[in-house]
Amino acid sequence: MNHSPTDQDPNPGGPAPDAAAPPEPPPARRDAAHTGLAEAERLLEPAWRRVTRGEPRWASTIAVLAVVAIQLTLPGRLAVHPQELMPSVELALLLALFVASPYRIERRSRAYRATGLTLTLVVGGANAYSAVRLVAGLIRGTEGAAAGTLLLTGGAIWLSNIVIFALLYWELDRGGPAARAQGEHDVPDFLFVQMQSPELAPPHWEPAFFDYFYLSFTNSTAFSPTDVMPVTRWAKALMLVQSAVSLLTVVLVVARAVNILD
Repeated sequence: MNHSPTDQDPNPGGPAPDAAAPPEPPPARRDAAHTGLAEAERLLEPAWRRVTRGEPRWASTIAVLAVVAIQLTLPGRLAVHPQELMPSVELALLLALFVASPYRIERRSRAYRATGLTLTLVVGGANAYSAVRLVAGLIRGTEGAAAGTLLLTGGAIWLSNIVIFALLYWELDRGGPAARAQGEHDVPDFLFVQMQSPELAPPHWEPAFFDYFYLSFTNSTAFSPTDVMPVTRWAKALMLVQSAVSLLTVVLVVARAVNILD
């Protein structure tokens, strides 16, 4: 059958014409897709590296109140005089922190951070004074008339030391609790197990005060790191000091108590 020229292939022997390109998505859809991709990438990061809600205040507040209560029950000869001075200063600083950020620790300011560090240093200084007085009394033989009283006093100072170093670790690791909530530092000062093996932790895990308390407790009892590794030099130095203080206190108090019982 003959075909008219108009029925013939307009491009005989040539390549087939390209299919029509799909239309470009509108700008709003492209922006939404880009935002969704960025959000998905952000969620893939562990919680301790991204912006999250601030840590609740109650745990650190209870810890400070416990140390204040211990200071008020220590023998007067081991406390800074007047004995109510240091607890009063500590409670005033704690109240200032509570007023500034009562529920979650999210406030970022130099004054707020300076107040938190000052509170930790004041609590630590008061306990260090008590520990030095106790050790000096043990060496001179003026402390430890009764084994039970000595063990209770030494145990109270030792427990306060654990809480104080927990506060130090908590206040200094990656810039403090508020900075950690903002995800400002990618490199940790303390390497927790959940950071090394995120599959063993809940998706939203990040270190809180109790994790630092556990770190401080194990360092005081084992006199060395256990499952939390110090990464930076200041973290190693603090853990070294804590182990030395804890070892000295335990050895002297226990040795004196055993000597009394014998």
